[in-house]
Amino acid sequence: MNDQDQKYKYLKLLAEKYPTRQSVYAELIHLNGVLSLPKPTEHFMSDLHGEYESFFHILNNCSGVIKEKVEKVFAEKMNEEEMADFCTLIYYPKEKLAAMKKNKQLSPEYYKKTILNLLDLAKFMSHKYQPREINTAIPQGYGYIIDELLRGRPDADYVPRIYRQKMLDTLISIGSGNDFIFAFTVLIKRLAVARLHIVGDFFDRGKRPDAILDMLMKHYSVDIQWGNHDVLWMGAACGSETCIAEVVRITLRYNNVDVLERGYAISVRPLFLFAARLYPDDNPNDAAQKAIAIILFKEEYRLIKRNPEFGMESRILLDKIDYKNKYFVLNGKKYELSIKDFPTIDPQDPFALTEDECAIIKNLRSSFIESSQLRRHIQFLYQKGSLYKCYNGNLLFHGCVPVDKEGRLKTIRLDGKNYSGRAYLDCVDQKIRQAYFGERNQAATDFMWYLWCGINSPVSGRRMKIFERTFTLDKALWEEESNAYFYYYDKEWFCRQILEEFGLDAKHGHIINGHVPIKVKDGESPIKANGKAIVIDGGFCQAYHKKTGIAGFTLVSNSRGLRLIEHRNFTNVKAAIMDNEDIESVSKSIEVQSYQTTIADTDEGEKIQEQINDLYHLMLLYKNGILKPVK
Repeated sequence: MNDQDQKYKYLKLLAEKYPTRQSVYAELIHLNGVLSLPKPTEHFMSDLHGEYESFFHILNNCSGVIKEKVEKVFAEKMNEEEMADFCTLIYYPKEKLAAMKKNKQLSPEYYKKTILNLLDLAKFMSHKYQPREINTAIPQGYGYIIDELLRGRPDADYVPRIYRQKMLDTLISIGSGNDFIFAFTVLIKRLAVARLHIVGDFFDRGKRPDAILDMLMKHYSVDIQWGNHDVLWMGAACGSETCIAEVVRITLRYNNVDVLERGYAISVRPLFLFAARLYPDDNPNDAAQKAIAIILFKEEYRLIKRNPEFGMESRILLDKIDYKNKYFVLNGKKYELSIKDFPTIDPQDPFALTEDECAIIKNLRSSFIESSQLRRHIQFLYQKGSLYKCYNGNLLFHGCVPVDKEGRLKTIRLDGKNYSGRAYLDCVDQKIRQAYFGERNQAATDFMWYLWCGINSPVSGRRMKIFERTFTLDKALWEEESNAYFYYYDKEWFCRQILEEFGLDAKHGHIINGHVPIKVKDGESPIKANGKAIVIDGGFCQAYHKKTGIAGFTLVSNSRGLRLIEHRNFTNVKAAIMDNEDIESVSKSIEVQSYQTTIADTDEGEKIQEQINDLYHLMLLYKNGILKPVK
């Protein structure tokens, strides 16, 4: 069958959906109108690292966009205190209404006034959406009434005013006020942000990555680009003993055992009991860290020996310790050790696991594989995630595109073939999926560990010094070599080269990265290469607040350009509800357009234009009598 025959067959199928000329005309009119609407707003965030409360609040306040819209609509109608109270209601409607009920602050007048204010705000924010999308955004069960209220004519017209008044009186009198307020707040949040992009790293450091993932599993429109911490946990869920040991070590380092035990029902009690026998003078967490670190480095040895192509032999270091004199010896130079006792290491065979260590790692592996909650979250990461994403002209990935020291795309050998640039990232994406959905062979799960810490890994791009940071005191040994990408991504020519490699317009596109915390307090800018690259790791996790000086970034892309929102410290959700405390945010424009970007300029616009072209061809078949429309 040639292309023309295939096209005719497709148009005959399309005629089943649009069987009349009128139905074709109506859809053409609708789709061409849609193309002229403003581009919906996208939000980009990265490196959440388990910081649930801050993320929960930022997701509810839409990174400050709700507050901005409220101020625009109600600046002359409300004072600052009233606007803050109204914003809190939108962020946390159920909690706010429950507190008001307890304080006997709810009344028919309050419900009526609040619903009308929510209606005005929703009308203001709905101008860039087609009616079909608005109806989809309204929670089920409330569509008809809210749609009627949104479409209402001016109050100066007596009949619709009475009609609306009766609807409001009825829904309040039957006790539906809370439900309708909640439905309106859901609609407003969806109108504020059409698409959420998470550019990697849900896990480690913060206390509740599981809660963040639970929340995002209910989100209406989200995509994910995997980070190195995500891939580490994905490797652990695939059964990699090395990834498991590293996950447990990091969890203990940040004192987040609850993530494993309560979040994922993975018990570390056997490890703690084992460590307490080995290091009776240490506190339990420190002892467990030591015990799992030794297991990790022994497991790494086996993995590296199995995979010489990883080029990670320099990470085999347990045999570089002088166990008698308590020194670490590297290249003939002695370094002082921060840990002196190694009760589970045989100096004659330092990489041999003891019987107890074998039992510990075997038990942990079973727990990771059998955790139903972890399985749900990992499957979600696979479903919504990818190594990179090209979206509306922008290139999103967490770490890097490996390059050589001259900034040229680096050729990397993988599975007996050479890859570079986009082809390499595509191959890595496929291997990550095979590790979980394939046969889960040793080579596939080993590769997940390499992605966590390898210098040519697209999610890492640096050679980690975990051994040195754990066992040695000389900080010069802690310095980690990074891929040259992180030097060149401040050069405009380089970023244009990367964008073109992924088939994007280098003039208008941007690279959006996470991974590298931006030290705002030291004057470092997240905007690189004259705006061609934007690094949005602002340190959401409290462990990084001192390093960055802020509490995270949100990058906002709307029809008028790009702006970056810096978030400052957030107290807690309880204070937000009770005292109307909002997270302090500062907005900075990156790219301001004199024109308004429309849906026609987006990826969705390209799909709509293809539909329009097909409908025009179908219309011609009807007009020329080749297909007979239904009358």
